[in-house]
Amino acid sequence: MKAIRSLFDTFRKHFEEDGRLKKLRPLFDATESFFFIPGDVPRVSPHVRDSIDLKRFMSVVIIAILPTLLWGIYNTGYHSLLASGRDTTLVNALTRGMYVVIPIVFVSYAVGFFWEVVFATIRKHPISEGFLVTGLLFPLTLPPTVPLWQVAMGVSFGVVIGKEIFGGTGRNFLNPALTGRAFLFFAYPARMSGDAVWIASGATAAPTVDAVSGATPLACTTATNPAQTIETALTEAGYTFARLFEGQYPGSIGGTSTLLCLIGAIVLIVTGVASYRIIAGGVIGVLVTGFLLNMVSTGSSSAWFSLNPFYHLVMGGFAFGITYMATDPVSAPGTTHSKWIYGFFIGALTVLIRVVNPAYPEGIMMAILFMNLFAPLLDTIEIRLRLSKRIPNV
Repeated sequence: MKAIRSLFDTFRKHFEEDGRLKKLRPLFDATESFFFIPGDVPRVSPHVRDSIDLKRFMSVVIIAILPTLLWGIYNTGYHSLLASGRDTTLVNALTRGMYVVIPIVFVSYAVGFFWEVVFATIRKHPISEGFLVTGLLFPLTLPPTVPLWQVAMGVSFGVVIGKEIFGGTGRNFLNPALTGRAFLFFAYPARMSGDAVWIASGATAAPTVDAVSGATPLACTTATNPAQTIETALTEAGYTFARLFEGQYPGSIGGTSTLLCLIGAIVLIVTGVASYRIIAGGVIGVLVTGFLLNMVSTGSSSAWFSLNPFYHLVMGGFAFGITYMATDPVSAPGTTHSKWIYGFFIGALTVLIRVVNPAYPEGIMMAILFMNLFAPLLDTIEIRLRLSKRIPNV
């Protein structure tokens, strides 16, 4: 490490105000910060005595996301080999999964980092570590068959329109990763929805085929026979509750395993990075809304009304969204009671979107983005209520 430190010290003069590469100072600082903890020390009060900074904060989130990434690689490779009729051993599945997933992650980071450098250079401020998380979360919300050019467009929209035009990290009111995902969903719906987008095929009889049909659990629910329940339809399709909880089924790259999302949530909560109030509020919102719909399900022609609410927790991307997206400290509210309300309505809206609009059976993406819009209002209301209870100075 001494040699690397010496290398940075040698070239630093070229990136300072009077150096010939001064316009690239943000890129130099970001590279140095990747290897070393920022050495800036405040010289005036207040002095914050805490061991966590933005870099450590983002590092903890990355560590919590890694299990879902590894599972996404394996799950993508497994279903690709299964659809191709090839051997689905662990090594083969991981190899095939990396072939599909790694380019998507690489393009997300490369294009997103390009925009971060551009805006940091124009504004003459350091490159924020915030994109380390966004650049990984965004590809995990995508189907494995998404074209790389759409990955580039989606992450560009999420970074530029969802964050940078508002001032960068810390000033955006929408989650950048979900903003990019929503852009792709509405701009290219044929590539972002439907059974055929969830399985990347390997060597098939027709080498030109890039995807094969494979119904996701949510897709199975939309085709449920009116005479049977959704639980029965899922079981007949091989999607038992245990399998849904484990996550070995076609879906977005990182959003299928509720078990690994639960582990990630525990890591984030224990380290103080994520608020347990938002996650718990989301779960409560799902269960309360689901049970209320069960109570009014008599006479309804939709099987969704009578669905066991616990299935909403393990189907689709709810666990992934409530763990990694809803807890974003920038786009989520910061006051205590607001977090409970924010999480509750995310869960409630997720269920309502799934039940009332079966044509769009996911729900979590739109629920989070919708509540992002109300997060500042929730904070404002709670702050004003607190101020109104203060004893005025005499």
